[in-house]
Amino acid sequence: MAFAFSSSPSIHGSLSSSNEQANAVGWQLGSFQHLDRTATVNVSRRRSAAVKPLNAAAEPKRNNSVVPSAATIVAPDLGDKVEEEDYEKLAKGLENASPLEIMDKALSIFGNDIAIAFSGAEDVALIEYARLTGRPFRVFSLDTGRLNPETYKFFDTVEKHYGIRIEYMFPDAVEVQALVRSKGLFSFYEDGHQECCRVRKVRPLRRALKGLRAWITGQRKDQSPGTRSEVPVVQVDPVFEGLDGGVGSLVKWNPVANVNGKDIWNFLHAMNVPVNSLHSQGYISIGCEPCTRPVLPGQHEREGRWWWEDAKAKECGLHKGNLKEGSSNGNGNGAAHANGSTTVADIFDTKNVVSLSRPGIENLLKLVDRREPWLVVLYAPWCQFCQAMEGSYVELAEKLAGSGVKVAKFKADGDQKSFAQQELQLGSFPTILFFPKNSTRPIKYPTENRDVDSLMAFVNALC
Repeated sequence: MAFAFSSSPSIHGSLSSSNEQANAVGWQLGSFQHLDRTATVNVSRRRSAAVKPLNAAAEPKRNNSVVPSAATIVAPDLGDKVEEEDYEKLAKGLENASPLEIMDKALSIFGNDIAIAFSGAEDVALIEYARLTGRPFRVFSLDTGRLNPETYKFFDTVEKHYGIRIEYMFPDAVEVQALVRSKGLFSFYEDGHQECCRVRKVRPLRRALKGLRAWITGQRKDQSPGTRSEVPVVQVDPVFEGLDGGVGSLVKWNPVANVNGKDIWNFLHAMNVPVNSLHSQGYISIGCEPCTRPVLPGQHEREGRWWWEDAKAKECGLHKGNLKEGSSNGNGNGAAHANGSTTVADIFDTKNVVSLSRPGIENLLKLVDRREPWLVVLYAPWCQFCQAMEGSYVELAEKLAGSGVKVAKFKADGDQKSFAQQELQLGSFPTILFFPKNSTRPIKYPTENRDVDSLMAFVNALC
């Protein structure tokens, strides 16, 4: 994707009226969990005549001459004062604030030194919230060169709708050329997406953020239970550096952290905000074209990203700070659990689903003539995709009760993963196997349609 900055003209009207609009539609944040560490940052706010382009801000300090970009805007007069903010304390104070209030606070503190990161998906809500504050704002996006045509058209629609110019950040041409020449156009299908994302997304983002003191993202806690469940509304960025350089030089705002996806869409519809046409085709989380696909019934929204990987923490590197110590975002060999050794409650816990031990499933494998067929899900309790299909699988077990088909589960992570990969065809979680009556080798469920009807059709076809 491409990082671009845009500025908006100041919107007339008071913030109080904007807040009344927001409250009328009911966009109030829920609970929120702040950072474990205290973060105090010096924020120097100066008067600027124009927006400084991201790709021209590699120098460690801003000088008096500001190079105007295609989208320039006069910042509000904030004075030549330096303020110290305790962002842990600020986050706690904004715990019950609405996205509109959080956005207004962010823009009021940082003026021209903050920008909205726009991916071309439902995070267009951030631009609408910024517009409602009545303050000038900037927008940037990453153009990886691999986005869907619909996303490029959407960028143009957004620019025209809001009267802004998005300033795009592009990957280094030499780095992309070296990657493609050495490994081909689709190497990420073979050895994981991290290398490609690093070249096309992370490094351009790093250059963009070096020209800022703060940035605004569309992260939500419900987007990825494994990596985003504790995202605060504001934090000192734990990964990237800002204009002044060094640890703690960049602040990260997440105004919709406590809002669920449904409420985001209610807001977009209520405000008649344009949206990416890919959403109407089943796409929820939208990234690069080769790495994004529509999600199916029973699937979590992040399952449409890098679906070929057995990754517990599906992040491309832009929000690497969400990954806790000991976690990774690897290839088909799997990633470490995002919560380390934290115990996660078991799933598929019902009387109609038999829990198989290692000896139990080994015996099932050895049987040549089984009394009855078995349907077994290979799962990991922490996997959000397994969690997403729990309802469908439990309902299927209820429907098959008394039919002669046994429904079971086998916890295939941890010490059992290697065995499951070698003997049970485990590729990624969840994997569903059908053990016929008169065959030693199980049959792997071939699709990711995990709704009850699709699973039942699979069983009926083999019984």
